[in-house]
Amino acid sequence: MSNFDQTSGYQIVSSWLKDHNRTPFTFQRQTWEKIYNGYSGMVVAPTGFGKTHSVFIGVLIDYMNRSQSYKKGLKLIWITPLRSLAKDLARAMQEAIDQIGLDWVVEVRNGDTDIKIKQRQSKQMPDVLLLTPESLHLLIAQKGRDKFFAHLKAIVIDEWHELLSSKRGVMVELATAFLRSQRPQLLIWGITATIGNLDEAMQVLIPYDVKKIKIVAKEKKLIEIISVFPPEIEILPWAGHLGGKLGDQVVPIILDSKSTIVFTNTRSQSEYWYQILLDVYPDFAGQLALHHSSIDINIRNWIEEALSEGRLKAVVSTSSLDLGVDFKPVDTVVQIGSSKGVARFMQRAGRSGHSPFEVSKIYFVPTHSLELIEVSALKEAVKTNLIESREPIVLCYDVLVQFLVTVALGGGFTKEEFYSVIQSTYSFQWMTAEDWDWCISFITVGGKIGRNYEEFHKVVKNEEGLYVVEKRRIAMLHRMNIGVIVSDAMLKVKFLGGGYIGMVEEYFISKLKAGDKFILAGRVLEFIRMKEMTAYVRASQGKAITPSWLGGRLPLSSNLSALLRKKLAESKNPAAREKELRFLHPLVASQVDKSHIPSEDEFLVEKIKTKEGYHLFMYPFEGRLIHEVMSSLMAYRISQLYPISFSMAMNDYGFELFSDTDIELSEEQLKYILRKEDLMKDVTASINAAEMAKRKFRDIAVIGGYVIQNQYGKQQNNRSLQASSGIIFQVLEEHEPNNLLLRQAYTEVFNQQLEEPRLFQAFERINSSTIIYKFADSFTPLSFPIKVDSLRQSLSSEDLSARIQRMQEQSKRLNRKRR
Repeated sequence: MSNFDQTSGYQIVSSWLKDHNRTPFTFQRQTWEKIYNGYSGMVVAPTGFGKTHSVFIGVLIDYMNRSQSYKKGLKLIWITPLRSLAKDLARAMQEAIDQIGLDWVVEVRNGDTDIKIKQRQSKQMPDVLLLTPESLHLLIAQKGRDKFFAHLKAIVIDEWHELLSSKRGVMVELATAFLRSQRPQLLIWGITATIGNLDEAMQVLIPYDVKKIKIVAKEKKLIEIISVFPPEIEILPWAGHLGGKLGDQVVPIILDSKSTIVFTNTRSQSEYWYQILLDVYPDFAGQLALHHSSIDINIRNWIEEALSEGRLKAVVSTSSLDLGVDFKPVDTVVQIGSSKGVARFMQRAGRSGHSPFEVSKIYFVPTHSLELIEVSALKEAVKTNLIESREPIVLCYDVLVQFLVTVALGGGFTKEEFYSVIQSTYSFQWMTAEDWDWCISFITVGGKIGRNYEEFHKVVKNEEGLYVVEKRRIAMLHRMNIGVIVSDAMLKVKFLGGGYIGMVEEYFISKLKAGDKFILAGRVLEFIRMKEMTAYVRASQGKAITPSWLGGRLPLSSNLSALLRKKLAESKNPAAREKELRFLHPLVASQVDKSHIPSEDEFLVEKIKTKEGYHLFMYPFEGRLIHEVMSSLMAYRISQLYPISFSMAMNDYGFELFSDTDIELSEEQLKYILRKEDLMKDVTASINAAEMAKRKFRDIAVIGGYVIQNQYGKQQNNRSLQASSGIIFQVLEEHEPNNLLLRQAYTEVFNQQLEEPRLFQAFERINSSTIIYKFADSFTPLSFPIKVDSLRQSLSSEDLSARIQRMQEQSKRLNRKRR
């Protein structure tokens, strides 16, 4: 027995657990001991195994052992990414404290907290405070903040994997560095689900030279993945058509379980499935609920409680029930369509199983036959623990300059000392002294272009050498605008003559050049120009691209796409191990007969001639986002060989270039357009990079303080935000091209929107593969779903079904002729 086991704190907690018939997991006990010995660290454990208690109880034990070193006031800060999570956590923590017999008080502080409670907290902090990253920054911005943190012992960041690869994660890094500069002995603990880069995740959270440890639970959540097979295999599959057909098979799964969550990927899909289930089984009325982020928070809270208490049979949900909502697990989870990532799939599966050692059961319902290959890939990923990484983002100067004003507001900082504090973070370790000078110039005089504009002069250096905010108006406006979440802008689409057509996301419009055609509300429109937040168009004809709405698009992870290529290659074997691959064999045999199934070291290109025209299909299996960029790039490179225009379509498996004139490409030319040389130069030429950066700059300008979003209870609309940031963008391009926020806009376009690193890897792989170039006279099983996706937006569902049927029959006739 170690010293720790004999401490009074551990003995009290052991008795408490015994009274409640509980035994601590090894990782929990290990965490408690490490906290007692002054370690910071990160706990990694599956959903439902008590990650919260591993750190929280550790702090309580330390207090019981060393109560004389703990003073009255705030002892523990607990950061959660979701407000809704904080309330449930606080309740569970207070319950444990009361049962153990301590007099600690746990409270929540966020945007929903009553102003009177906040005022009371400012006078006397609770022992434990749960808040979001934004609320912590607001505390740091308060005058007299030093007394809040004077006796702080530990800061815990919950669901760190969710924050890690976002600007909110950078907010956490900066706040932690600040608190550590006030309290050098501060313990920092992260709690996370399994991700592919755990060591890096811990380094981002705790980059300091302190005693630190990563504690990984040996316990594993067992997951059983059950595929729901369609009644028959469709040789030419198309996305979405299986929904209604498989509703009959989902109803018995729900009826056989006490409680079920049906996960979908989009809000529109959740609405669709809610109706399907009610249509198939009307008795679900009153027992079935719908849960997504557009539904009122009070209704969502009621649904979570009703599901937990057994008053609901099932809930159809989006990712709004993915993350850490603290209600009892359900019996069964149903996943509609591909989850697009291994970690997301495991997180959802983990919602089922009432005890840590119960098997989590998840049913996979494909929305088209080919998704059964994804189930096979997911099974292997779960078995081999091949989980995606969450990449940290670095040098976010918009978040930094906002934070500098925050710190100046709450009491100030000195330039020299605070430079080393900021550089101690992972995100800003590469910041140069020159960049630091730029940041100080930006917050004091607005940089090069702000010298003549007083509203940019936010911070001043006082007589004591401290950088502080002195103007009350600047202080009020800054507090109102702390945070990094800027709402997505929807753009109006209008005819030049003034007629209104509809709305599309700015993401889509930002990539269009004058003359490009797209479809909206069943009409072909030619893009003319963008003015403020309106896209002006004229009616047109001919082939056009379909707008992509970002809201519902989950990108296919690189891990899953690699496994997809592997499983597709394995599917050629009629005696394949997995039943999903055996079930798909007729489809695979048809693909082999008409074209080819690529092995892992092959890259397939198909050229298909139909009555409509000429189609070039490529299959990188890299996900829709990468394929959008690749299709533009291929169209650009072909147009450099000879004049030709294309329309484009894509799904997660590949993309199509379509033209009414012959797409003439020799094998040598095909290799040339697929070359990895000049990659980003040609990508930049094939899209409107400056326009995309201009769109990105809107968010950066809001976060960095160039543009004010919230003013005295009124929110600036997206139109005026875009107009203001657009003017500043143009001025910076002309007069200060090295402006850090301008540079950041271009970096974000290439790293996040165009996924430059993944694009490079894809072209490296394609260039080291054998290119298989096949010609066909009808659509193949791989090309057909991409073609259907391109038709979906321009046809009504009735017309689409009729058109699909004709295409399928035409393909059958051609097959019979060939035989």
